[in-house]
Amino acid sequence: MKKKPIILIQVGTPPEDVRRGFGDLPLWFSRALNLGPDMLQVVRVFEGEQLPRPDSNYSAIVTGSWSMVTDREPWSEKTAEWIQEAIRIEMPLFGVCYGHQLMAHALGGIVDYHPNGREIGSQTIELLPEANTLPMLRSYPQRFQAHLTHLQTIIELPPGARALGRSQHDPHQIVQYGRRAMSTQFHPEFTAEIMAAIINARTDSLRQEGLSPEKLLDDVSEASAAAYLLRDFLQWDAIDHMAAEPL
Repeated sequence: MKKKPIILIQVGTPPEDVRRGFGDLPLWFSRALNLGPDMLQVVRVFEGEQLPRPDSNYSAIVTGSWSMVTDREPWSEKTAEWIQEAIRIEMPLFGVCYGHQLMAHALGGIVDYHPNGREIGSQTIELLPEANTLPMLRSYPQRFQAHLTHLQTIIELPPGARALGRSQHDPHQIVQYGRRAMSTQFHPEFTAEIMAAIINARTDSLRQEGLSPEKLLDDVSEASAAAYLLRDFLQWDAIDHMAAEPL
């Protein structure tokens, strides 16, 4: 049976210099997922495009953004309402960075600026003991590399959600919201080259914040396990058996 397209809820677009070198977010996700462009139904909600009604027979990804969840932009709040309904009907849903924070906000969590500032670059993610309850995570290494860039974060999880992974900087790197909903603060769609380009694009800001762009660039590494997490979630068999134990 032919798989249905994945709905890619695009909530932003990279700066022009990054986009010129690497394309827009749909290309990043299609390559990370090893899917043809026809397998992604892109909805650019940040430009006013309308989402289809949530449908549990489809799956969806909410991308990252260069906006802030706390700005409560109308398109963002409307997408949050859509997320509420999608999770209610158990539509498979995966959020990334802004999407990760927006899912938490939609379900009653608290999102704000991280008290310790920006997290950026290739960083170590550590799985928490709760991750062992998910069959799809049992084969993952206890620690793996992932690419990050964010100022805001989930300050408080929504009711019923649980953290499955953390970094030294952020305790909510992987969050599960239900049997068919998960999000990551890190970017599984980034390559090492994209991560380096984003660091280079923010050199001045990073120096002003007391960070070393040179060290961050030296530390950029491949992050294959992070990319596999997104792919594994979107496998039909993994979606239906993500949680062997109820939340």
